[in-house]
Amino acid sequence: MAKHGKNYNNSVAKYDKTKAYTPKEAMALVKELSSAKFDETVEVSIRLGVDTRKADQNVRGSISLPNGTGKEVRVAVFAEGDKAREAEAAGADIVGSDDLLADIQAGNINFDAVIATPNMMGKVGRLGRVLGPRGLMPNPKLGTVTMDVEKMVKELKAGRVEYRADRYGICHVPMGRVSFSTEQLVENYAALYTEILRVKPSSAKGRYVKSICLSSTMGPGVKVDSAITRDFLA
Repeated sequence: MAKHGKNYNNSVAKYDKTKAYTPKEAMALVKELSSAKFDETVEVSIRLGVDTRKADQNVRGSISLPNGTGKEVRVAVFAEGDKAREAEAAGADIVGSDDLLADIQAGNINFDAVIATPNMMGKVGRLGRVLGPRGLMPNPKLGTVTMDVEKMVKELKAGRVEYRADRYGICHVPMGRVSFSTEQLVENYAALYTEILRVKPSSAKGRYVKSICLSSTMGPGVKVDSAITRDFLA
């Protein structure tokens, strides 16, 4: 069992680990309990009552958070001609075709998200073993295989995040930074939680949202009352 540092243990002593707090209380606590010397990421972990081994119970998608994540996102785009110029104008960091393919095959992966126009997927498909394990493979369901590259580049830059239930049914999603205001963090949480409820698989039985926990990069977990589905800032 890993040993925690003094700052972590001091933080744990400041709150009730067994209590489920309102989203606003939880966000304020996460900010208060943050003790690192850098601007920590705030992450939410939502445990769902789904069996991801069943195709019809996979929970996956993406959403634009109203206040972004506070992270600078580097976007690569596979496109040619007018669509390549459109991607560059929208602020894409890397735009290319065969040249970008060769760079990635050579191990140059200096980006956080990848977009591709549909006609480029034949080439991008060769990178499945490289991009797939990193969660970077363009996907039509996530909107990253699209002809509207301008819109997707801007959304990713503004703070579009992906959510995906892992094999344990848990979605781990960044919600922002501890430097965000409590209200900004709660607004991001509300947008994500509403989306998670919206995509509930019809085949999921029993309790859908089993537990929710918030934490900063170096801080302890704070439980959130999953029964609160509206009036998040109350």
